[in-house]
Amino acid sequence: MSDLTVDAQDEWVRAPLSRFLTLNVEVVDVEPDQTYPTVGVLNRGRGLLYRDPVAGSSTAYKKLNRIGPGVLVYSRLKAFEGAITVTPDDLPESFASQEFPTFAFASDVDPDFFRILTTTQSMWHALQGASKGMGGRRERVKPADFLNIVMDIPPLPVQERIVEIINVVDEQVAALEDEADSLLAVRNAALGDMLSRGGEGWLAAPLSEAGTLTRGRRFVKSDYVESGLGCIHYGQIYTDYGASASRTVTYLPESFRGSMRKAEPGDVVIAGTSENIEDVGKAVAWLGDDDVAVHDDCFIFRHDLDPKFVSYFFASPLFQHRKRQFTSVTKVVRISAANLKKIVMPVPPREEQERISRIASAVDAQVGALRAEAERLRQARTVLLSRLLNRTIDVKSAELLEV
Repeated sequence: MSDLTVDAQDEWVRAPLSRFLTLNVEVVDVEPDQTYPTVGVLNRGRGLLYRDPVAGSSTAYKKLNRIGPGVLVYSRLKAFEGAITVTPDDLPESFASQEFPTFAFASDVDPDFFRILTTTQSMWHALQGASKGMGGRRERVKPADFLNIVMDIPPLPVQERIVEIINVVDEQVAALEDEADSLLAVRNAALGDMLSRGGEGWLAAPLSEAGTLTRGRRFVKSDYVESGLGCIHYGQIYTDYGASASRTVTYLPESFRGSMRKAEPGDVVIAGTSENIEDVGKAVAWLGDDDVAVHDDCFIFRHDLDPKFVSYFFASPLFQHRKRQFTSVTKVVRISAANLKKIVMPVPPREEQERISRIASAVDAQVGALRAEAERLRQARTVLLSRLLNRTIDVKSAELLEV
């Protein structure tokens, strides 16, 4: 370990990213008889999204970018949301559309330092500033504009020490998330067992008979206000909600109330669009006191069943298996209302529905506690990293901080 002094931090370089990165895109022609393992980039510095492989004959793209290990990659289309990362060194051969440029590192740059840099607010704000277009989905960051972003970069020894410090926190967060994921796997396996067991009084019905499905109505993020009509966007079902919710994280103006399609208390909101097959169809039971507006990439399922039981059915291996024959895979994964209605759901007596919900909810409470601790550590990490990067603390004192 280097015995760094405060003087070493004075060697930081303020320069455009072109000083540290080189555009290094390898384009391949799509062959109809080939299969291409594909990846995307999650927003807010959360790393790669591993998509299902696509056949060349089924993709609309004629060319793809090869995404190699140990390179910086961002989504031109989602850059303003912080969709940027550094690929892992053990990344297998992967591909993405040409919306994902890649960059090689200079010899005096630690790729792991840049991986950490992609998780910072300063990087996300810089990407927002470099975004050009008509707003929303039309905004893009061109590689030339990305390379013109100016940042403060420390010398290599300081980069390595910052990586060492932050990795300690990241390992703790990863351990908590792994434990939470393991509990969820146990919960889902138990759901599969309970829903497959059957018993006296159990029925089975397609969703078209168990309730009614209604598609939501479109709104965009620029419509959000601080308070008003609660709303659920399809993307939030993956990131902000569990099996049930009684409060929304975003709101629309009250003037939208008459034009929106709304979920009533007890309804289940189902995501009809995703970036992968595993997530599509994830659901949240709405248990709030008021109606909420629902995005048009979601479906509202109205029924007379236990709401949380219905939501847990959509998380079960049974649903995961049955939905696959009904999903369509293009640039995104979709399931239509017509196909959702065909999926058969086991319907036990009401008391059994509630028992299953209680068992699954007890596991969710443990998962929630683990996620909360992981979030506390992430917040501590953000503060620590910010202070390291703005040089309000030096790398030697950082190792004494408790997170």
